[in-house]
Amino acid sequence: MQSENILKMEGICKTFPGVKALDMVDFALRKGEIHALMGENGAGKSTLIKVITGVYEKDAGQIVLDGNPIDLRSPQEAQNSGIGTVYQEITLCPNLTVAENMFIGRGRNPFVQWKQMNEKASQLLDSLGIPASPTQELTSCSLAIQQMIAIARAVDMDCKILILDEPTSSLDEDEVNKLFELMGELKDRGVGIIFITHFLEQVYEITDRITVLRNGKLVGEYETSSLSQIELVSKMMGKALDDVTKIKKHEPKKSATNVPVFEAKALSSDAGVRPFDFTIQKGEVNGFAGLLGSGRSESARAIFAADKVTGGEIRMNGKKVKIKAPIEAMKRGIGYLPEDRKGDGIIADLSVRDNIILAFQVMKGFFRPISRKQAEEFADEYVKTLKIKTPTINTPIKSLSGGNQQKVILARWLLTHPMYLILDEPTRGIDVGTKVEIQKLVIKLAGEGMSLTFISSEIDEMLRTCSRLIIMKDREIVGELNGTDLTENDVMHVIAQGGE
Repeated sequence: MQSENILKMEGICKTFPGVKALDMVDFALRKGEIHALMGENGAGKSTLIKVITGVYEKDAGQIVLDGNPIDLRSPQEAQNSGIGTVYQEITLCPNLTVAENMFIGRGRNPFVQWKQMNEKASQLLDSLGIPASPTQELTSCSLAIQQMIAIARAVDMDCKILILDEPTSSLDEDEVNKLFELMGELKDRGVGIIFITHFLEQVYEITDRITVLRNGKLVGEYETSSLSQIELVSKMMGKALDDVTKIKKHEPKKSATNVPVFEAKALSSDAGVRPFDFTIQKGEVNGFAGLLGSGRSESARAIFAADKVTGGEIRMNGKKVKIKAPIEAMKRGIGYLPEDRKGDGIIADLSVRDNIILAFQVMKGFFRPISRKQAEEFADEYVKTLKIKTPTINTPIKSLSGGNQQKVILARWLLTHPMYLILDEPTRGIDVGTKVEIQKLVIKLAGEGMSLTFISSEIDEMLRTCSRLIIMKDREIVGELNGTDLTENDVMHVIAQGGE
């Protein structure tokens, strides 16, 4: 019913130079519902959210809030209208207390009433069931609790609408459950929640309705219970989805000598990973599997010497080598796509072109600069090969969607033509279509002879791409699976048993 809508947007348009980001998009949010906003990277989700929150002014269309037409010209106006937003990257101050983070920037009174502030924070935390003390530093809270504190801050500002942008991307299963409990509590209070995520299972667990965008246009609005996952993916991609279970894993051919491309014995680093042995063959895709905190990323970083190597022996193609720093790993033909795309991967203010050529330029040395013409040729080639959506190769990479940023980082390493490429969470926070593209690319590269280590929190994704899994728990290797043993049940069993 029309009266149920707390927010109604009709005919929303937004154009940037060379790109029509939103083209006559409609969207409606009901009071007391959790509504998923879905679409591939570049579909228009972020732009629509920025229009709702006053970051962007719409070019055309109408926004109605609580039955009244409004024009939001700034995030402050959106907050004053009861629209709160919690982004994937938590925008709080880690050196301040929980209470200070909840009330920072409120009002103009220069004299802080500490007792009243802490009491009010305590009441709000208790009412939302958030297990935190108002006086503890934010850094002492887990990532999930920090997310909840950010939500509490938004809710306390007379929040009618709460927008959650990828809130679960860095949370484990228990933390996700706690967040969902909080979302359910807010839903019962009548708050309308817009939920953006790339985890399809979570959409079906927590949401009431789904709106799908594609290429800046509205595909449709659906009751979650009436739309199957395969139909959702098909609508997001605009075509029937190839059954991803049909992706053929590449089984490496055994060479006459069977000498590993890379071999480590008792490798350790100052990141706390216990000494481990590791090998990878030419054309093999293997992976480190385990729960968050198991040591997957630390092991990968030790191989690339991204953390200080404290012990062990390394051989490449049978010959003993020393790799004590990333530049040495790169010169030996090893590439590494890091887990933290924004922190360790992209150089936000540089162009797509400059981000692509960065590793190749480092290997050549900065006294042998790549010419502008050659840089543009390299960038054009990989933008085309990886289907990177960008207005131009000169566009700052920070302007691209997460999936396209990830493709740029992939292009960076492919340009160096590595013999061994480590991919740590290459599909985290990106859309389903791009995930499938990256998985197929991994298989293709292995078929061409490249060796790859693939790390993902999604076990089914690793089972589709890897021919061998090294299972980790408590920062040590507790098992290895391949062949017919490579099933989700077997992975979970080894993790649970811990090698006992």
